[in-house]
Amino acid sequence: MAYTVGQVAKAARVTVRTLHHYDDIGLLSPGGRTPAGYRRYDDADLERLQHIRFYRELGFPLEEIAVILDDPDADPAAHLRRQHDLLSGRIGKLQEMVAAIEIAMEARRMEINLTPEERFEVFGDVDPEEHAEEARQRWGDTEAYRVSTRRAANYSKEDWLRIKGEQEDWGRRIVAALTAGTPADSAEVMALAEEHRQLIVRWFYDCSYEVHTGLADMYLADPRFTAFYEKIAPGLAEYLAEAIHANAISRA
Repeated sequence: MAYTVGQVAKAARVTVRTLHHYDDIGLLSPGGRTPAGYRRYDDADLERLQHIRFYRELGFPLEEIAVILDDPDADPAAHLRRQHDLLSGRIGKLQEMVAAIEIAMEARRMEINLTPEERFEVFGDVDPEEHAEEARQRWGDTEAYRVSTRRAANYSKEDWLRIKGEQEDWGRRIVAALTAGTPADSAEVMALAEEHRQLIVRWFYDCSYEVHTGLADMYLADPRFTAFYEKIAPGLAEYLAEAIHANAISRA
């Protein structure tokens, strides 16, 4: 089937001038012409135009596109595989960009006073506000949430580094207890559970034993929190939850 330059321009959402330019540089020359010299495009031309538009969308210069499409060793399937790989890579990059923007938006809402460089130094690739919106929805009207937000907004880089250091030190010790097979309701592990509660009290809000056991239950009920602790050490989420409950009972 033959198509006029106007039909092709409309279908491909490009301008007639663009098609003329592609013809002039030899990137896309129509398969035929009318006796009066008007361009006529066939199905193969439209397929080539589709490839051109795809590579252009990914930022390839016209000269490089011509080299790619005129490769004698590349068949249509090879082009599709290449485009699939390129597009998959772009999707991954865009997803990373979206995630970075979301982190920045949450940090802005939480008003954490750190520059991007300082945030990377403190948190690395971990998002400290990963569940910020959910926390806001669950506890935004509570005094504990308001206190935590106000305190976090005033912390410096040194404060966050200290918090991170204390949490990592605590994490190493409870993982060591888990690995050694120390019972979760032992005095040693209940002391670590109490230390966990005190870290929250010292840096964020007044975490009562009732609130602390509620957090323990959430660590098991919410797959995201469970995954966070399981990533540190298999079985840690359940181990910590059991220790928190045992500690709360022992201090009741």
